[in-house]
Amino acid sequence: MTVPAADSVHAEGARRPLDPRADATNGHIAGVIGPEAAARAEPAGDRRHGSLTETELIQRLKDGDQSVARTLYEAHVDRIFRLCYRFAGEYDLAQDFTQETFVQAFTKIGSFRGEAKFGTWIAAIATNVSLNELRKVKRFRDRQTELDEQMHVSSATRRLEPDLRADLHRAIDALPERSRTVFLLHDVEGYTHAEIGAILGIQIGTSKSQLFRARRRLRKALAAHAGEWAS
Repeated sequence: MTVPAADSVHAEGARRPLDPRADATNGHIAGVIGPEAAARAEPAGDRRHGSLTETELIQRLKDGDQSVARTLYEAHVDRIFRLCYRFAGEYDLAQDFTQETFVQAFTKIGSFRGEAKFGTWIAAIATNVSLNELRKVKRFRDRQTELDEQMHVSSATRRLEPDLRADLHRAIDALPERSRTVFLLHDVEGYTHAEIGAILGIQIGTSKSQLFRARRRLRKALAAHAGEWAS
């Protein structure tokens, strides 16, 4: 199944996926560096796209009407791209993850039963795609690093003194995978614990405990910057 690419969406006049590089810590990072902000969870109810509701669009896609795929894509691509970018940390990887997410979602649309919101369902696919693909990328990069070392290729570079944002990104990357995932979904992207439970297949209490552990580790890792966000 062909999924409209981000660049083609832009070329045809529709919205291009947001570029999170402009605000890499967009969101509230609750309990770590700033106050609680309004969550960006989807509004309740069946959203309408033109003359059709999202439920009707999904049913048409299930029935084989490929023309509605673009409408669903455009409605969700910005948020899915941003979520993929949180995991990938690289624009090109995030584009690849986003594309794969929609390929899988539209291929598996028959399995969507409406038990969760469509946005939550596709966010679960995006999370799985991102985590699985990142493991492949890490294995490749680890092998490349090992090869470079064996060939005595120097990779030493002079770096600037890291600021709070750089330290925050490194601290988030250093979190255990499950804690990092919950933290990114909740504190950065604004998903509720109930939505995270649906996305990751875990209990709400588990999501809350993982978030608590993530925040605690981040506070410890960023202790040197405490005065920069204390108010």
